[in-house]
Amino acid sequence: MNSITIRQTVLADLDVVAGLFDGYRQFYDQVSDLVGARNFLRARVEHGQSVILLAESRGQAVGFTQLYPSFSSVSMARVYVLNDLYVAPSARRMGVGERLLKAASDHAVQMGAVRLSLNTDVKNVPAQALYESMGWARDQKFYTYHLTLKP
Repeated sequence: MNSITIRQTVLADLDVVAGLFDGYRQFYDQVSDLVGARNFLRARVEHGQSVILLAESRGQAVGFTQLYPSFSSVSMARVYVLNDLYVAPSARRMGVGERLLKAASDHAVQMGAVRLSLNTDVKNVPAQALYESMGWARDQKFYTYHLTLKP
């Protein structure tokens, strides 16, 4: 799959990216919701709240990653949260995830970020192996806590 290209999405890509995003959510046991996926992504793009990188091969969308900008108070610098990374099942183990991770890193560097962070399911061993093979280190210093809020 040498013909992989990575580019930043634009509004015209929303239908394609929404399909991948819906697949990503289903991977994490969420109910399919294409309309909700499209609306969610549209809001992120329109408000400049995230950067979505799209992987294509031979004119077909095969994966995406979504980066959320943030800041580190300790570093006093920009950081990005790599919140979503998904490769279509038909394109897995062909280097798409690796290319998306590299593109995310390149984008973050271009924007002056000092760090990329991500979380993954403890059972997602293939993703963990990919991250570690590309130099990502599992945090040994901090724990992640969550507080579920009800609107």
